[in-house]
Amino acid sequence: MLSRFKLVRLSLLAASMALLPTPAFAKKKPLDVGPPILMSDGFRADAQMADAALKARDAAKAAPRVAALMPANDFESYVAASMRFQLALLRSDVRAQRLALTDLFKTSALPRAEAPRLRYVAAYLSFLVGNYDDATAQLDYARTLGYQGVDATMLRADIALRRNKPKEARPYVQAAIAQQKAEGKAVPAAWTDRAISMAYQAGDWTELGQLYRERLAQIDNREEWRTAIVNYQAAAAMEPQLQLDLYRLQAANGAMASERDYQNYAQAAEKSGYYAEAKAIIEAGRAAGKLTPNQPATSQLLKSVTPKAVKEIKSLNMDAAKLSTSANGKAALAAADSYFSMSQFPKAAELYRVALAKGGIDADRASARLGVALARSGDLANAQATLAQAGGKWIGVAGFWSIWVDHRSQSAGLKTPPAT
Repeated sequence: MLSRFKLVRLSLLAASMALLPTPAFAKKKPLDVGPPILMSDGFRADAQMADAALKARDAAKAAPRVAALMPANDFESYVAASMRFQLALLRSDVRAQRLALTDLFKTSALPRAEAPRLRYVAAYLSFLVGNYDDATAQLDYARTLGYQGVDATMLRADIALRRNKPKEARPYVQAAIAQQKAEGKAVPAAWTDRAISMAYQAGDWTELGQLYRERLAQIDNREEWRTAIVNYQAAAAMEPQLQLDLYRLQAANGAMASERDYQNYAQAAEKSGYYAEAKAIIEAGRAAGKLTPNQPATSQLLKSVTPKAVKEIKSLNMDAAKLSTSANGKAALAAADSYFSMSQFPKAAELYRVALAKGGIDADRASARLGVALARSGDLANAQATLAQAGGKWIGVAGFWSIWVDHRSQSAGLKTPPAT
């Protein structure tokens, strides 16, 4: 965790060492706070030798030289504590770092501008050694001094998690992510992962889906897509039609990775009455080596859906003009769904438009699938705009497909509105 906060050589130490080659007890221009800079010849000479060893990153040589420093005034105490901190950094000694900061805080020579950040560092070090009460106290102190770093917000979340209080941690993680976005910075994937875990535990499926979509917007690969879709499906306990469209998205990303993926997709298609699609996915699973002909479940399913698929294909000859004379769009929506299931996307898009124009249907479902049909037909710009019109229970699925469209638009060099 140290790398996350980049605890490196303190600027206050560098500033203090620049002052070492001054005459004995010379009076320099005062710091913005604290007393004038006063050092004796002896202390200055010892500090120079200690500083040389620290700059050379020679902890063995630096240790006795730092230990030999005998400060006689406030500023010398400030320099000595700074060097003890630097030595502790070289040794990766967290407890010694924390003790050195305590000594620094006792000096009035500590520049006022350094204090807020150092109080946060003290909080983090106390967190590392398990002193969560002091860590919280130091964070509170840092906040009173004006420290508003997002790392402090995340540290409060870490403290709550270490205390096994995930409900207390979650608002801090949410606040940190919001602050990061407000500052125009990318949200680290580790933060998103933590928020995903918390949303899952809290049963907040809306936030879970949003977080997964944000992660997929940053990381576009098969493994990420499969993880997001499988976990979201399991968590949200969605109705079959919604689940089916997520299986379709998983397949579109080439993220079908197991026997279970293909079986679940085929079974979902069969239950929805899309027999040709169920047959096609079983055959695709066998071609990919994930399903074998001797697997009872899929073999029996394939035997069942094959004759139904033949009838389904033969009966599919819906005329858009004829359907447009219907009292509502239900027949057009059913026909569009059938064409969609057989990957005949241009025809499906035509009929979804008829269904939406006639009305009397689930417009969110029709908009979501029209957007997908347009995307699969190559009309990426209109696909994104159409997906954005899907609301209600379809907003999550449409949002996942929007990320897919956005990635393909970027690959094609097209500009599309940001997906949600």
